[in-house]
Amino acid sequence: MTRPSYPVTELLGDGIGAELSTAVHRLSERLPIHLDFRPIDLTLENRRARKNAIYDEAVASVEATRVALKYPTITAEESPNQVLRKRLDLSVIHRPVTTIPGVPSNFKRELDLDIVRIATGGTYDDPGRMIGDDGAVSLRIVERKPVQEAARYAFTLGRKTHRRVTSASKYTIQKATDGLFERVTDMVAHQYPEVEHNVELFDALLAKIVMTPDKFQIVLVLNEYGDFLSDMACGLAGSLGIGASANLAFDASGVVRVALFDAAHGTAPDIAGKNLANPTAIFLALVLLLYQIGEISVGQAVKDATLDLLRRGIRTRDLGGQESTESFTKAVGDEVEKRLQG
Repeated sequence: MTRPSYPVTELLGDGIGAELSTAVHRLSERLPIHLDFRPIDLTLENRRARKNAIYDEAVASVEATRVALKYPTITAEESPNQVLRKRLDLSVIHRPVTTIPGVPSNFKRELDLDIVRIATGGTYDDPGRMIGDDGAVSLRIVERKPVQEAARYAFTLGRKTHRRVTSASKYTIQKATDGLFERVTDMVAHQYPEVEHNVELFDALLAKIVMTPDKFQIVLVLNEYGDFLSDMACGLAGSLGIGASANLAFDASGVVRVALFDAAHGTAPDIAGKNLANPTAIFLALVLLLYQIGEISVGQAVKDATLDLLRRGIRTRDLGGQESTESFTKAVGDEVEKRLQG
């Protein structure tokens, strides 16, 4: 029986990127589908040699396959993430943050958040400027289109997963920018009457997530707020680098046009080539990719297998276990096969 096949752009990276790529390939071989990986070399050496041409090739491939898996890359002359975000018009970032077994944390409650962040605008799109010697100003920009895209994505996610959406901003103070954000979000919310929608002031939201994390499921925020919230949530979960994210671009009708999935951690050059890399984050990125192409049950099997192994103490050394990159990958593959056969 022929396995369903899906083309996937694979954006190769630096440091532990090669080992993570090998882990993904070995795990994907155990799946009941075929991922047709199309590699693009985004290592620093190749970027310096080919300059803009390598980005042209990467963009063309992602637009052709519509989904991409990216490994960590060194930021030197430029940030590959930033270049790809602009070239592909990736306007929304979806960052799930969940408590991961085996990751030490000072926070004793369990987190299960889907942070949907508008990845453009705010003050981040304006470098700012000095006013004389003693003052500075930065322009804050909020546009209707990316807010609509992010809100539609958040509420569609809420409809699929039966989870509530909370939009958060400082609309009482930033009445023009944050006010527009909340008005557009409210308009979109009315198109999803079955999805519960709450509004919070952003500063209060931070405190409430710490006090009552179970009350928050999908959180929709503007650019800067999403940056702050993602780091805080990851800190509560115990690590800034264990999770995965989806970077999304949309067509005129609001449907995801291309999606790029990556791990949040860096290149870890100190352990590169030593079979010590923890593939958990890239496996969770693969899960998001599987969801995007419609292979929900396969993605869920990979997620559940990965987290359950960690819960049972089968972990790489950075999480206090004894597994290598290769042995943990094999264990996940074995567990996935058992779950799918069952």
